[in-house]
Amino acid sequence: MSAVALLLTLAFLGLAYLAPGALTNLFGLVALGATAFLRLPPQTRTLNLALLTLAFTLGLVRSGNTLGLIGLVGVLVALTTLPRIPTWIRGLLGLAILLLSVPMAGFANTFIFELGIQIGIYAAMALGLNVVVGMAGLLDLGYAAFFAVGAYTWAIFGSEQARNFLAGNFPLPGEYMYLFMLIAVATTALTGLLIGLPALRLRGDYLAIVTLGLGEVVRILANNLDHPINFTNGPQGITPIQRPPIDWFRSLMERLGIRLDQTTDYQLFFYLLVLLMIGLVVLVNLNLANSRFGRAWVAIREDEIAARSMGIPLLPTKLLAFMTGAAFSGVMGVIFAAQRTFVSPESFTLLASITILGMVILGGMGSIPGAILGAAALTILNLDILKTFSEFVRTSLPQIPSQVDPAKYERLVFGLILVLMMIFRPEGLIPEKRHKAEMEEA
Repeated sequence: MSAVALLLTLAFLGLAYLAPGALTNLFGLVALGATAFLRLPPQTRTLNLALLTLAFTLGLVRSGNTLGLIGLVGVLVALTTLPRIPTWIRGLLGLAILLLSVPMAGFANTFIFELGIQIGIYAAMALGLNVVVGMAGLLDLGYAAFFAVGAYTWAIFGSEQARNFLAGNFPLPGEYMYLFMLIAVATTALTGLLIGLPALRLRGDYLAIVTLGLGEVVRILANNLDHPINFTNGPQGITPIQRPPIDWFRSLMERLGIRLDQTTDYQLFFYLLVLLMIGLVVLVNLNLANSRFGRAWVAIREDEIAARSMGIPLLPTKLLAFMTGAAFSGVMGVIFAAQRTFVSPESFTLLASITILGMVILGGMGSIPGAILGAAALTILNLDILKTFSEFVRTSLPQIPSQVDPAKYERLVFGLILVLMMIFRPEGLIPEKRHKAEMEEA
């Protein structure tokens, strides 16, 4: 088994150098599967993962084919879940993938930077919703509302939009974005408090319906607050939105021997900023999970009546979970607005809320690595795999009518994935230990 897995990995490494492309990356995914699922000694498995990281990186740099990014995500999942891999190896390979492999591939294909940024933004929001749904057991179908509040918090003041109702020098300078990331924490937490006060007195399906409605209220307000005073510019959206100046970042990269141009400077900057935010969000999540608040959320999730009988105040504890998840989403909304330089109500629909919820369910409710994996899987599926497959169908099979374009069936594919997950792996791809134990007992 060890020899077979190693030969597959070495063959993939050679193909990645000599003939990089989609077929080679598919072969690499087979090699990764062999490394993950065959019974291998820890040393062989660790060596294979290191060689696979090198091979996928080489293939991405030489061809720019995004299947290599899926391979790198798979390596990260293997590093997270497989046993008996030294911790320092996990950390070293993980940092190499995030800080070396993806940026190198992004210089070859800037779409990889965009994909990485979107994965990071949705991963941070999935981690925020994981606090609400996974830890506290509160079904929130209006989570995109907090994302919208954070995005519009910076969009209004980081553009000329604020001149419609305030006197002053607008737009604010781009460096104010960092301040507004903190302001967004306060505004979205306050929004979470206002939404949560009436909603969290309900449970189950009633809570889901109320949060769905309140989330739609925020989107409709953003769509209609262009009169009598123009706060949000209505369905036309707000643009251009200021970005922070990054001269210091360019100088730092030049000192490291990395030359940036106008197509890669902000892409790399936002990619690294999103990575930093995910690190902070993960750190906060870990501390919350091990705190008395985290234990109180789990108690409420398991049995509200028992939690109340043990002296846990239900409404304040639920509100804290709701406000915490909202704050994470608000910060990422500011980054989203600055990175896109444009926001409109279409980015914050009910489908966006359901997609983020799907990321949490797909990865495993309550699981931090699961939420990140779910975000990566669905973002790559929506932004890359379905669109690439559609282009292949249109070019290779032009006689097929446009009505069966795979990209148009995003919701169908998303629904099928969730149905299959509920049937075959209801605990998620990387389940939390408590949820996994519950599923095994059931």
